[in-house]
Amino acid sequence: MPVIIIKTEVQADKKIVFDLSRSIDLHMISTEPSNEKAIAGVTSGLIGLNESVTWRAKHFGIYQTLTSKITAFNYPDYFVDEMVQGAFQGFRHEHHFEKSGHKTIMTDIFDYTSPLGYLGKLADILFLKKYMFNLLKNRNLVIKQYAESERWKEIL
Repeated sequence: MPVIIIKTEVQADKKIVFDLSRSIDLHMISTEPSNEKAIAGVTSGLIGLNESVTWRAKHFGIYQTLTSKITAFNYPDYFVDEMVQGAFQGFRHEHHFEKSGHKTIMTDIFDYTSPLGYLGKLADILFLKKYMFNLLKNRNLVIKQYAESERWKEIL
């Protein structure tokens, strides 16, 4: 089970960073390269505890759907989303937010299991872990860009 940990420093209020991180609309902006769209459940605005969203996106040339649910939520310190249906065997994505002076430290812990047994493990080594890291890193950069400018007001 690969685990990806990413820490991102954001020069913005923790509540703004937290809410941008759970924004369905900003998630779609950050995943434009894969044409990710919310198609069921919470499809716009902010997602909260026990709510789910189904995404449709094109990864590796194939359209896929994935449903995740918010399973833990403590505003504005952390939330967790977990896959309930999709291409992975499973995943758990923890989002932690810590105030540090005038900035927020956003920590993502993405723990996933690929499907297909040994073939999935080989895919992790060859390309999937790096692909997922880059996807999450890009998402965090978009959150940072919006939070550190007045653009967050377009979303929240």
